[in-house]
Amino acid sequence: MNKNILVVPILFLIAAAAALPAIAQSRENYTGTIVSYGFGRNTRTTTSTFSLIINSTTSDDDADRQLAVLQEGGQDDLLNNIRKNDLGSFSVGSRLGRTLNSVRVDTVDGKKRIRAIFERWINISEIRGGYRSRDYPFGYVELFIDPATGKGEGTLIEAAQIRWKRDKKLNEYVVEIESFATYPSRLMGVTQRNRR
Repeated sequence: MNKNILVVPILFLIAAAAALPAIAQSRENYTGTIVSYGFGRNTRTTTSTFSLIINSTTSDDDADRQLAVLQEGGQDDLLNNIRKNDLGSFSVGSRLGRTLNSVRVDTVDGKKRIRAIFERWINISEIRGGYRSRDYPFGYVELFIDPATGKGEGTLIEAAQIRWKRDKKLNEYVVEIESFATYPSRLMGVTQRNRR
């Protein structure tokens, strides 16, 4: 099965960046449609709605600490380190929302980029069967929002693995995010609900 791997230079959402604008400590709410592509035996494409609520962002100091934990102990230590952080929530359809554990915001090509990770939904069958999908404990959301309209789009990796490794092409260490599925889900028609 082909894996979808996202290689992110060192300044990933859990890395510090000196000039990152922080979200004000007021709540931000984004909604839209999620399009998920099937894989394996289930090749069906499904759609639903989603809601991303951000109450706070990860500080630069916390981001530095989280990156150090990933470098030294790997993704399991990172998950244990951030598990209790409550920076907002991400929900799909009528499913119970997951708590955002790390949130970073910056600007790319004039658009606000929001990146968040959370401990993903795990099915009982995964736990019982000890499936390889258990090695992908994170959910990863990335949105690009036009600041003038509050509208945008993005992606969701529903089962992600996060690693610190050397990229041979870039010749530097990077945070690598690998999706268990072949394709990440698309987040479309994204709208910021409480714009001022």
